[in-house]
Amino acid sequence: MRFLPVLLAVGIVMSSFAALSADEKEAEAKSGKVLRHVVMFKFKADASEAQIKSVTDAFALLPKKIDAIKEFEWGTDVSEENASKGFTHCFLVTFADEKGRAEYLPHAAHDEFVKSVKPLVDDVMVIDYWSKK
Repeated sequence: MRFLPVLLAVGIVMSSFAALSADEKEAEAKSGKVLRHVVMFKFKADASEAQIKSVTDAFALLPKKIDAIKEFEWGTDVSEENASKGFTHCFLVTFADEKGRAEYLPHAAHDEFVKSVKPLVDDVMVIDYWSKK
């Protein structure tokens, strides 16, 4: 019974941390920051230009299929630094918040896209970040 007050105190502290975390998430959304989802592909050597184009076309269609995507852009590597490690295509998907990303990741259209890309891709890199200005 002596531990009950300690357990209650710990519970209150943990609840306040959870609330703080939710408040921080809300503050991020209100601050004008957005959640960026960066995807880079290194295609297999035998992937044809037509196959690669089918991937870029399919990725570009996702914003029309998934409302959570607020912005989308993509491009190919043009760096003169030769540091791309074989990654040639970069896609930037923007969400208003974590809820949008949570809707996107398991979405049927995203799943279908991922399945269609797997046979053509040698490697994938994904980085998510909150925008900062």
